[in-house]
Amino acid sequence: MRPLCVLCGMLVLVGCRQDMHDQPKFRPYRPTDFFGDGRSARPQVAGTVARGQLEEDTLLSSGKTGAAFADAFPVEVDEKVLRRGGERFRIYCSPCHGALGRGDGMIVRRGYRQPSSFHVDRLRAQPAGYFFDVISHGFGAMPDYAAQIPVKDRWAIVAYVRALQLSQNAAMADVPPDKRGELEPAPETP
Repeated sequence: MRPLCVLCGMLVLVGCRQDMHDQPKFRPYRPTDFFGDGRSARPQVAGTVARGQLEEDTLLSSGKTGAAFADAFPVEVDEKVLRRGGERFRIYCSPCHGALGRGDGMIVRRGYRQPSSFHVDRLRAQPAGYFFDVISHGFGAMPDYAAQIPVKDRWAIVAYVRALQLSQNAAMADVPPDKRGELEPAPETP
């Protein structure tokens, strides 16, 4: 019986470690006399940047050069970027803006406020940075998508919107002469 009591006593003592609970510590936002400013929570060191928040390239992260929206792209626009932009556009943008960017998406057909078409002169004249800013910060009834869409994907979407604008507003004179035959319909035969 005695060895059983000793074993139980040892198990109880092993489970009663209080060293983490008994250590000196400060509770958040409680006052203290230890620091001269009376606060237990210490301010951040000047110049501290949270992980993943360093924005070395302002054009890439804001779409602006100085205070103005930039018309230049900070990423190389190639077929891969346009494909990615089209994919992201169909996921995030087409429910409201529609597949061609005319503002006739499925949500609009269900009663949501209609966004402007990307093909109106006002938006065709806007620089690329404007579209990046709208995706990042929202505009009117459109919410911001900065949390959902990474920076490079936002630029890919902007490139795709530009391609949509060109495709829906191009004239035959914009097509190289050697490619026009591929676009013109074949003459009807009687």
